[in-house]
Amino acid sequence: MSEVRGYEAEPCYSISAEVGAGYREAVAGLAPGLVLAVDGPVAVDWEAVAAGICEALAARAVATEQTDLREHFAPWPDVLALTASAVLEDDPDFAPLSRAGLADFFTGLPEPGAAADTVTVVFGPGAALVPHDRLWYADLPKRYAEARITGRTGRNLGQPAGTGAGTTRRLFYIDWPVLDRHRDTLVSGVDLWLDTQDAQAPSWLEGAALRAALADLAGRPFRTRPTFNTTSWGGHWAQEQLGFNQEAANTALGYELIAPESGILVGTPDGPRVEVPLQALVASHPEAILGDDVHERFGTSFPIRFDYLDTVGGGSLSVHCHPQSDYMRRVFGWPYTQHETYYMMLGGPGRQVYLGLRQDADLAAFRHEADRAFHDGVPFDIEQYVQTFPADPHQIFLIPGGTPHGSGEGNVVLEISATPYLYSLRLYDWLRKDSEGRQRPVHVGHAFENLDPDRSGEAVVRDLVPTPRTLRSGEGWHEDVIGRLPEMFFEVRRIALAPGTVADDDTDHRFHVLNVVEGDGILLETSDGHRHVLAYAETLTVPAAVGAYRVRALGGGPVRYVKALVR
Repeated sequence: MSEVRGYEAEPCYSISAEVGAGYREAVAGLAPGLVLAVDGPVAVDWEAVAAGICEALAARAVATEQTDLREHFAPWPDVLALTASAVLEDDPDFAPLSRAGLADFFTGLPEPGAAADTVTVVFGPGAALVPHDRLWYADLPKRYAEARITGRTGRNLGQPAGTGAGTTRRLFYIDWPVLDRHRDTLVSGVDLWLDTQDAQAPSWLEGAALRAALADLAGRPFRTRPTFNTTSWGGHWAQEQLGFNQEAANTALGYELIAPESGILVGTPDGPRVEVPLQALVASHPEAILGDDVHERFGTSFPIRFDYLDTVGGGSLSVHCHPQSDYMRRVFGWPYTQHETYYMMLGGPGRQVYLGLRQDADLAAFRHEADRAFHDGVPFDIEQYVQTFPADPHQIFLIPGGTPHGSGEGNVVLEISATPYLYSLRLYDWLRKDSEGRQRPVHVGHAFENLDPDRSGEAVVRDLVPTPRTLRSGEGWHEDVIGRLPEMFFEVRRIALAPGTVADDDTDHRFHVLNVVEGDGILLETSDGHRHVLAYAETLTVPAAVGAYRVRALGGGPVRYVKALVR
C-alpha cells in the first residue's frame, strides 16, 4: 500500500499556530516598563539567550537591564547540604530522588523593579520565582545536558565555576526532578516557549499556542522523538537497519519512549518546529493521557517506557538487577520499581539472554567473585551463577525487580518496562572500561541487597519465559497476552494481522503503547478521524482519551505489533 514507509527519525506534528523563529519576532510584544522572566534548565546557553533578547530589543531602540539569577544561588556547600542523603551519603552513583523545591536553592531572590524606559530581563533557572510581567521558558532537551555532563563541560544546578565538573548522579536524581517539577507548574502561565537547541536562533511558540498544541496531542496518537546513545557495549543494528546516527561509534541505547527525557516535535517537518517535553504534556493533561485510574495510581508519572538495547556487532550487556519494591521506595525514593521485559526483536542461533539464578547457585561464592572482579579486576564465569536462554526472535522474557539479567551479544532487545530506568544494579560488567579507560561502575552492594533467590532454577522457566495465550481474535487477526506477572503493574500483548486485515481496539480508559515488531507497519485510525501510520520498529502512544480505534495491516505480508498497558 502507498502508506508503507520506513522508520521516521524525527516525527513531527502540525499545529494550527505558526512556530516563530529568532529573537527579533519574539520580542515584538515587549515594551519598556516590563520585567521579563526567562526561566529554564541549567544546560541552556544562558549567555546566548540573554544576549539575543537584549540585541533584538536594542534593534528596536529599547534599552535593557539584565539580572542573571544564577548569581543568586545559595553557596555551593549549602546546596550540597540541602540535597544530601544520609541513606546514600557516600554513594558515587546513586542518590534518592530530590524532593527539594527550586526556591530552596536560593538564599534570597532579587526584586528588580520595572523601569519606565527599559525592559528588565531576569534570566536563568528559577527566574519565574522573581516578580515579573512576562514569563518565557527557554527549554533544551535533556539529551544535551547529559552529553555536557558526561563530556565534563557542564555543571549541576546551583554549582558555581571552579568546583569541578558536574556529575550524572546529581543530574539524574537531583537536578532533573527539581527542574521538572518547577517547569510543570509554569506551562499553564508561560507567555512564550523557546526551543534553544539553536541558542542563536531559537524557535518558539506563544504560550496560548503551546497549550493548544498540548491539548490536541492529548487526544490523538503520537510518537516521541527517538534518540540513540553510544556505550562501550553498543551495536550497529539501528545504524544499519534504521539509518540512525550513521556517524556515531554505535547505537546502543535507543530511547523510543522514556517519559523523563522524551520530547514531541510540533510545527513543520522542515522547520521551524519546537520540541516539547512529553512530561510537560502528561503534567498538563494527566487524565486524558493516562486515564483516570492510572492517573490516580501514578500521578503525573508516565509509568511505561520503550527502548532498544542494540548489541549487534557489539558486546554483552552487564549482568544486573533492579531494585525490589521496598528498597526502591526506602532507599531511592521512587514510589514504584523497575520491573522489565525483554522482547527479542532480533536474536537467533548462538545468541543468548541471561536471566535468573541457577538452582545450584552459591550466593556467598557469587558475592565473593563479584567483589573480586570489581576491586581486584579478577574475571569469573557468570554462568556458574546465572542461567542463560536462547535469544529466539519474538520471545519475551519477564524481569521482575531483583532478577539478574542481561542481553548477550548479537541481539536487539525491545525493552518494555516501568519508567524508573536509572537503577541498573550491576553484578558483573566483564571488567569493561569506559571511553576514558576507567572501569565502569559496578554496584555489588546494592545488587546483592536486592537479588531475589526465589528467581532461580525451574521457577525462572515456569514464570519468566512465558508462552503466548490468546485473549481475543477476529477474522485474520488475534491478540495474545505474552507477558504478565502478578507483581508487575503492566502487561504486554501481541497482535498478529494477516495482510490487509483490520482489528478493532479500545483504550478502555487507559493508555496503550504500540510497537511494530514484524512486517511493513500499521495504519491506526481513531473514532474521531485521526490517522497515524506506524512503521517497523516505531513506537506510538495512544492516549486514554482516544477510546475506540482501528488498526489495519500495511504492505503485502503479515504484521505483528506489541501493545503495553497498565493492568
